[in-house]
Amino acid sequence: MSPRYRVTLTKEERRELEDITRRGKTHARRFIHARALLLCDAGVEGPGWNVADVATALGVSSRSIEHLKKRFVEDGLEAALERKPLEKPPREVIFDGAFEARLISLACSEAPAGHQRWTVRLLADKAVELRFAESVSHMTVQRVLKKTNLNLISASTGKSHRKGARPL
Repeated sequence: MSPRYRVTLTKEERRELEDITRRGKTHARRFIHARALLLCDAGVEGPGWNVADVATALGVSSRSIEHLKKRFVEDGLEAALERKPLEKPPREVIFDGAFEARLISLACSEAPAGHQRWTVRLLADKAVELRFAESVSHMTVQRVLKKTNLNLISASTGKSHRKGARPL
């Protein structure tokens, strides 16, 4: 089976890749990609290794080398060396610090009538009722309380008491 993408480097590209591999400080991924492109070079000056040998020599999968060669042929040298940008943006933050602060102050307040203490489900329902957010999962409430080390079953969920001075 013939290779799908053939890497042929110009003298300038080869010189740039050699500079990257000889330079003292560079990112490991960038170094490995530069080294792989140098080894895959099927041009006059290149060794023209096959994909399996390059993958074994560099300690990566052969599929990674194939993807690298494809990016180089289709998008150019810089695209092959750099990380591919995210196609879809990260999700927006729904529960920010203000939500967490309101939820913690609610958890530290008195429990509703008929209940001895707050539960995560009660807190989630009350947060929706008070319009902290449109909908809140009880697991979201649990994560917020866990992150702040707030324990709903301890004797006091409110302010901390000062400890006396340690005896000498």
